[in-house]
Amino acid sequence: MTAQRLRSSLSRPAREGGRFMRRFTPVALSALLALAALPAAQGKSLLESYEGAHGSDANYHAARALAEPAQYRADQVHALRRPNVGLSATAGRSTNETPVQDLTSNAVSAGISATQSIFNRANDKTIAQADTALAVARAELQIAEQDLIVRLSQAYFDVLAAQDTLGAANATKSAISEQLASAKRNFEVGTATITDTREAQARFDLATAQVIAAENDLRIKRIALDQQVGRTGIEPQPLAVPVALPPVQPANVDAWVAQTEDSPQVRRARAAYEIAKLETEKAQAGRLPTVDVSASYARGRLSNDGSSLAGGARAPFDYSGGSGTSNIGITLRMPLYAGHAIRNRVKETLLLEEQSRNNLEAARRGTAQATRQVFFTAQSVQAQVMALEAAESSSQLALEATQTGYRVGVRVNLDVLNAQTQLFSTRRDLARARYDVLLANLRLEQAAGTLTPEDVVQLNQLLAR
Repeated sequence: MTAQRLRSSLSRPAREGGRFMRRFTPVALSALLALAALPAAQGKSLLESYEGAHGSDANYHAARALAEPAQYRADQVHALRRPNVGLSATAGRSTNETPVQDLTSNAVSAGISATQSIFNRANDKTIAQADTALAVARAELQIAEQDLIVRLSQAYFDVLAAQDTLGAANATKSAISEQLASAKRNFEVGTATITDTREAQARFDLATAQVIAAENDLRIKRIALDQQVGRTGIEPQPLAVPVALPPVQPANVDAWVAQTEDSPQVRRARAAYEIAKLETEKAQAGRLPTVDVSASYARGRLSNDGSSLAGGARAPFDYSGGSGTSNIGITLRMPLYAGHAIRNRVKETLLLEEQSRNNLEAARRGTAQATRQVFFTAQSVQAQVMALEAAESSSQLALEATQTGYRVGVRVNLDVLNAQTQLFSTRRDLARARYDVLLANLRLEQAAGTLTPEDVVQLNQLLAR
């Protein structure tokens, strides 16, 4: 009972002269009022649940926090191509006393200097590496986005599947209860044996245990969905009836595999390989010269005050004046010998480059293999849905025929119980298989690297409004 319905049930008797209030003790009434204050379950579509998870999922936000600073790291490295300008200022006072002279000097100066790299191949490769690292960050963020979509959809459909399982368990229990009551009546009038009653009782007890297990499983699945969305009381919307499952398009596995070359996993490995190659080129650039241009300009003022010994007598003097200096030049640096450090660094980066190349090849093969596996799984699950739909119709007809045979005495109670169990189990498996088809389609998009939030919008259209 939702909070709104509970409040309504409390308000109606209150208008009837308070008779309702006298039926409950104060403790029971307090419990009911506490329940009425609870929020009602929130009906959420898959798209609304995804939007909630997108704003609260810790794993996704951690991946985004790791990817976003990559742009700022690249901007920092780009500073290697820009001029480096600095301002300096000094002020000082000095005193010098000798037998022939006393001197006090006050000096103030300020200057500006700038340095600009003209040729530095190692810096160029470092900047290229920073730009390529942006591709790695974007691929990582896309992987996190796709993982969020699949995790949220899995939790969403797990709740729906658990609800269907609980519904099937309750239906089975209700049907067996009716069959148990019928067996007891037939035994009382002498048209059936005690065996039918005991068989029905055993099946009823088993169905009761299955209902309890299904209720607990549904409770656990709801907790998992609430954790994904970041809210409590999420009520998923079921599939619209009649159920129309989307086919796998394109229907050719090679077409899916061809798309994996642009998947985020492959792009990430390819960018890492490019960074490794640039690292080798940067190490090789250690043998090349670097050229910088530098310029500076300074202005100052000097004041001298003192006295000096001349002709046997001290003569005072005072001097002050300004000065200015400027400088511009080009600096060439050429490495001659570094103790074989450059050569050994090149050898190291070549081996690391080979490792990255193998990682790229492994990513291509792994993504292609995963895509093929998920493609055939999606096709298999869709075939299972069609088979289970046929099995549901057959099981329904079989149950009706068995019930008719039981009424005319050609079938026993156990036959009816078995037919009922088969029908409800088939319906439960069919509902689960339909959800598996939708999840398999999402995982296929994820494996091929083409999964986007637009797929959530399309999948949401299959739900009941």
